[in-house]
This record gives sequence, structure tokens and C-alpha cells, in this order.
Amino acid sequence: MAKICVVGAGYVGLSLAVLLARQHEVHLVEINPEKVQLLQSGRSPITDADIEHYLSTSEINLTVGSDAKSLMADAEFIIIATPTNYDPKLNYFDVSSVDAVVAEALQYAPQAEMIVKSTLPVGYTKEASARFNTTKLHFSPEFLREGMALHDNLYPSRIIVGTDHPEVGRRFAELLKQAALKDDVPCLIIPPTEAESVKLFSNTYLALRISFFNELDTYACKKGLSTKAIIEGVCLDPRIGNFYNNPSFGYGGYCLPKDTKQLRANFEHVPSSLIGAIVESNSVRKDFIADSIIDMHPQRVGVFRLIMKSGSDNFRQSSIQGVMKRIKAKGIEVVVYEPLLKEDRFFNSRVERDLNKFKQECDVILTNRAAPELDDVKEKVYTRDLFHNI
Repeated sequence: MAKICVVGAGYVGLSLAVLLARQHEVHLVEINPEKVQLLQSGRSPITDADIEHYLSTSEINLTVGSDAKSLMADAEFIIIATPTNYDPKLNYFDVSSVDAVVAEALQYAPQAEMIVKSTLPVGYTKEASARFNTTKLHFSPEFLREGMALHDNLYPSRIIVGTDHPEVGRRFAELLKQAALKDDVPCLIIPPTEAESVKLFSNTYLALRISFFNELDTYACKKGLSTKAIIEGVCLDPRIGNFYNNPSFGYGGYCLPKDTKQLRANFEHVPSSLIGAIVESNSVRKDFIADSIIDMHPQRVGVFRLIMKSGSDNFRQSSIQGVMKRIKAKGIEVVVYEPLLKEDRFFNSRVERDLNKFKQECDVILTNRAAPELDDVKEKVYTRDLFHNI
């Protein structure tokens, strides 16, 4: 049994803590007192059915607190899963939270190997290792979906560890592999800069695919063609495949917008046109959706749910918000229906909590994904969801 410390109780850190606490002693460090209180009472601060299940049972060996010094002590591995938001002014991820944890770990647990799970700009691990004068810093990209983070750790598509010390990488990969319920998980031990690149290129490819089918949809709409028929024909090609092809208002969420912008920044002085075009395409798509609504000349537009997808509690940078802001800029009144919001206003728009009243008072209702709650007002609904899936 290993002793592991995880820092950060977001969906990445919490899912890893629960995953590993099924077999090992895990200490979870979280600075938010509300999250600590919830976790100590066996409740999850995020929406994830598998995490909620394990927290409500006694099947895991998990200690949660905010005292990094005591919780890091004697740890074999310290997993860093703090947020690294993209800073548009610096054109770079804000890695200050990762830096702070590395400094604490070197002070409180110098024996521990540090595995960064936060998304990083390419080159950070090597640069920070030199800056902190340590050989114990490594990077392991995560490939998780919000709302299904623990499931994706239990059934991983692959395990990748970026390190200049393969024996450490194999040891950490084995911890994740043994905790998984899936057999024959592919494992890859590669240098840290290559691992950082894998994360950004993987997410940017997903954004590219979303953008491709969104632009296909924009073309079909402008030309009076059937988007669904074109997509079905295109995706019969097995090299393309019938997946990740449902039009939307654009890619959003926590990862794709910031990761694509960071990769674009990493391409400075590198000949390219595609990576920047992916970022630009997402903005153009929101312009098209907003213009389509504005052309309807509505008096009042309803925004049904700010979350990115069903089963999620996250609406950070959801694509519908970008559309909403563009519509409001034209002076059109916008009303929001989002049960997860505690505030009475969102971006200076009224929040309506009565769904029936919301449906009655809006001329047009925007929803990124079709919802059965709107079946009785289908004539008002505007969505580009053609296949009713994620």
C-alpha cells in the first residue's frame, strides 16, 4: 500500500484521490473550506455519480484537509491537480498554483515524487525542474470528461507519464493501472515535454473535429441543405467515423478553449495556420449562431441551461454564453433558466426559476442540446443538436 497525497479537489484531483483511495492511503489537500467540509461529511462538491457513490461508502481510505504540511508528510507520490487558467494578457497558462505546490512539496516532503496532472504549457516541467533544482517533478496528462471523471479513470483509454526517469514513470503508471477496472490499458512513458504536447494536441484535435462539423453545419444552413444528411454520408467513411460529429454552438468548457489558446501560443515562431484557425473558427461559429437568432427579430430570448452537457454542473466558458453576450450586445432582452444558479441575475440578465413561466414569456429559446423539458414548445426552440448526443 502506497501513501499518496493529492492537491486540489477539482474533478481531476478528486477523481484520482477516490480512485487510488480504493487501494492505498490517500490524503487530499484542498484550500476551499466549503469543499473540505463537504468531503469530510462524505459528500462530493462536484457532480459525478461514481465519486458520489464511493464518498458515501466506507470503501475508500481517504483523508481530506487543508494542512499541506501534515497531509504531505511521508508521501511517496504527490499528485498536483490545481487549476491552470489561461491568461489572455500573458498569452500563457497561469501556473502559479502549481509552482506554489511544488515549493510546498519540496519543503514538507522532499522524498516524494511530484506528478503534475494540471494542464501545462509545453516545456514547463523541464523549466520548473531547473528553477526548483529538483529531479522529482514529472507530468502525467489526464483525459477525463467532467461528470464522468472517475469512470474515465476506472476505464482509461491510456496512461501516459512524462518523465526523464522511466523507473518513476513505470511505478506511477502501475499505480493507476492497478486501480483501473479495465484490462490491458496502454501505458506510455515518454519525456515530459512530449507528454505536455500530447495533452494540448489531443484536446486541440477534439476542438478541431467539433469546429469541422460546426462549419459543415454553417455551410449547410447558409446553402439550404440538410446538415444531417451530409454528416451521415461523410461519417460512413470508416476513416472518419460516426462519432463526435453533432453540431453545437461551439466548443466550450474548462479545457478546450484554454488548451487550444495555449497551443496556439506555443506555436509562436513555428510555421502554422491550422491551430490558430481552430481558435478563430469557434468565435466565427458563435457569431453565426447569434446572427441567426438576431435575424428572427425576437423581443425576448430564453437561454435554457448554461451547462455544457447533461449530467454536468459546470458552465465555465460554455459556448451558449458567448452566443448570449452577442445577442445582448444588439439590445435584445435575454432571460436565463439555469437551476444551478443561486444568483437572480447572470451577466445582467434575469434568471427565471419557473420553467413554465420561462417557456411562456420567451419568443425564442436557445439550447445547445435538445431537452425533453422543451418538447411542448418545440416551435420556439433553436438548437443545432441533430443527433441528440454529446
